[in-house]
Amino acid sequence: MSAWIYGLSILESAGGMVPANSLAIIVFIILILVLLGLSAFFSSAEIAMFSLSKHRIDAMATEDVPNAKVVLGLRERPQNLLVTLLVGNNIVNIAMASVTTSVLALYFTEGIAIALATFTITILVLVFGEIIPKSYAIKNPESWSVKIARVVDVFESVFAPVVIIFIRLAQIITKEDSDAVIQNPYVTRDEIQDILEVGKVEGVIEEEELEMLQGIFDLDTTIAKEIMTPRLDIDAVSAGSSVSDAINICVGSGHMCLPVYSDNLDKILGVVTIGNLLRESKSKGAETSLKSILEPTMHVPESKKIDELLEEMQNQRLGMVIVVDEFGTAEGLITLEDILEEIVGEILESEEQVPIEHISSNVIAVRGDVNIDEINSVLGIELPEGNEFETIAGFILDQAGRIVEEGESIVYENINIAVEEVDNTRILKVLITLPEEE
Repeated sequence: MSAWIYGLSILESAGGMVPANSLAIIVFIILILVLLGLSAFFSSAEIAMFSLSKHRIDAMATEDVPNAKVVLGLRERPQNLLVTLLVGNNIVNIAMASVTTSVLALYFTEGIAIALATFTITILVLVFGEIIPKSYAIKNPESWSVKIARVVDVFESVFAPVVIIFIRLAQIITKEDSDAVIQNPYVTRDEIQDILEVGKVEGVIEEEELEMLQGIFDLDTTIAKEIMTPRLDIDAVSAGSSVSDAINICVGSGHMCLPVYSDNLDKILGVVTIGNLLRESKSKGAETSLKSILEPTMHVPESKKIDELLEEMQNQRLGMVIVVDEFGTAEGLITLEDILEEIVGEILESEEQVPIEHISSNVIAVRGDVNIDEINSVLGIELPEGNEFETIAGFILDQAGRIVEEGESIVYENINIAVEEVDNTRILKVLITLPEEE
């Protein structure tokens, strides 16, 4: 700026231009500096205020950080805040350009004055009104937002009439509620998952931790049919059985609770737990009826989302629910442990077979009831999922079009899938052989 004034004085002495008033030049410089400072203020305020997450502002307000409640109040009116900052920023930037053009017009022709003013103000605004203040606000959003909160609140009050007009015009033109758009979450579900992936790559999050977090995200897309224990694998006890019979079934199966049925599994009356069975046996005898210690359960459709089911089971304090199809037939059951396994991974009993086990570098043993999507995820392959099946056993039967026997195999896109173990018509174990890498 001083070099520019010096150049003006040379031009004045050499070309006989309009004499420069020193006081006017000083006033002009001060005015430009003030307007540039306001431009930096509005730019940094916009970044600082809108880069803060809602939960962080709430935490700051709870911790009684000075002016945090003012920031919270401003963010509760996001549209007013944004328009206020934009109006203020544009007013000062236009004012800078107008003042500079008017001053330069005293010494140059109109075209040159406009060109010089445009070039000069653009450089000043970009460097000192945008880049530097916004960079600072990005690095210090919390501290800067609480420092400027009260000043921004004053500007919002001053610009209120203009802001209301602009908001109304925007709503008329776009025919949308801009406030609803601004209030959308700044971090989406996909962005959180991307952050987790980056955390794994950077070594901040372990692979096991990532899998558990991913399991939580997948609960709202997983349905009851995909994680239930199928009907054929259900261990249950008849309502006419004694406590002693139920204890023996629990011990033999290794389960902590059992569904109790009347006539058949389509008529589940409730569940009994090993704890209640033992207490009842000790107090009233082993031959006591089960009806006195029945605990409630509920029936859910196969399409029930697991996140909703978990909430309902927690609210009703249920340890087990029965999964039924569209005709009301019991297809399987789900326990809290089944849902927990979706998050933390398979919880194996002492003699339970591992669901997916690597025999060699390209040969993998898989239980027949393992879901296709889990196999694809672990092995990095793309076996198709159908509407009629979810498991590898269902996939084999769908490909074969008939009941298969031990020793039979199918080939899908160079992947050999051999039936290793069969119980009657059920496929219990398969061997997947992947193509050897060249």
